[in-house]
Amino acid sequence: MKFLVTGGAGFIGGNFVRYFLKNYKDDQLVNLDKLTYAGNLESLKDLEANPFYRFVKGDIEDSNFIGELFKTEKFDVVINFAAESHVDRSIDNPAVFLTTNIQGTYNLLQAARETNISRFIQISTDEVYGSLGPEGLFTEESQIQPNSPYAASKASADLICRSFFETYSFPVLITRCCNNFGPYQFPEKLIPLFITNLMEDISVPIYGDGKNVRDWIHVEDHCSAIDAVYKNGKPGEVYNVGSWQEKTNLEITDILLRELGKPDSLKKYVEDRLGHDRRYAIDSTKLEKECGWKPRFNFDQAIVDSIKWYRENEWWWRPLKGSS
Repeated sequence: MKFLVTGGAGFIGGNFVRYFLKNYKDDQLVNLDKLTYAGNLESLKDLEANPFYRFVKGDIEDSNFIGELFKTEKFDVVINFAAESHVDRSIDNPAVFLTTNIQGTYNLLQAARETNISRFIQISTDEVYGSLGPEGLFTEESQIQPNSPYAASKASADLICRSFFETYSFPVLITRCCNNFGPYQFPEKLIPLFITNLMEDISVPIYGDGKNVRDWIHVEDHCSAIDAVYKNGKPGEVYNVGSWQEKTNLEITDILLRELGKPDSLKKYVEDRLGHDRRYAIDSTKLEKECGWKPRFNFDQAIVDSIKWYRENEWWWRPLKGSS
């Protein structure tokens, strides 16, 4: 079997590449990435000698390149992580999100359909659902109500995927995951940004009142969930991926301050982000029942492990932040 992983030099994609090569010893994996600012081959340098792994630099927005790649490689399975993903950047420059996340996904779908791919897994996000009130959970039946250009671009890609299943009986599956954290996460995201800032005694920016709620999952649990969907998921279906571990941004900040031994004075409250969703929380019952998956990582221990990783791997994140 030959798998194509797009966006495999990014945070979640890169962790999935590691997961795959550890668990699929006899299958080939091609990692396609454009290597934008968030794509970092240093994260995968130790895998270069693996005979079952190969990196290809390329852009999913280039339909001719994608078409030729699929015809030449004859992939069996596609797992699409490739996306612009930072909400703040989507507010400042929506156009690149629409092009990469929508047109790029379409290009992959079209090439995959023309070459008879057996499974296409679209990696989406819980942000497509919009904002929850203080109670309840997002299910796969929840209405899609994206509130940022990033979320809207991912929701649009999901709907294109759905249309390919309904129109062409194309074997696409969609996963929508909550907030990830763990090793190799680009330090513009909340947890690695706060860890690395605090390590350097730099203040951490807290939007609004800091009480926005997210469900947090360790990236390795997300990888195992994708694997479960690949093995046991039903084409045409959506599977929510959550960990049942909700935290406010303030709670996470306080945990990091405590674990790193830093003072509250490093908290810096800033103007709230435009369109900032108040709460996300995922019901992953369908995934657990249909695909036999359960999250393994406890947040409290996993956040300690993450702090340890960033402490021990300054070589990786300091160049990304321009730190000396």
